Amino acid sequence: MHFFQHGVAIQPSVSKSGKAFIARVSILEEDGEATSLGVLGQFANRESAFAFAVRCGIAFVDDEPLPTPPRRVQGH
Repeated sequence: MHFFQHGVAIQPSVSKSGKAFIARVSILEEDGEATSLGVLGQFANRESAFAFAVRCGIAFVDDEPLPTPPRRVQGH
């Protein structure tokens, strides 16, 4: 699935690694240049990972700072 922000295609994706869901996003500019932001963070569920990937894609296109990824609590 993809959507457009200011004419730029944003394609968020989620993969599963063990019990975690991994957020990623790819950006395709109007001129054909593609950018992958790589692994954005690990999440407990698919919906949270997807929503975070969407937020990161929009921030990248709007030239704003990327949201802070979740932190894993050590020792729990």
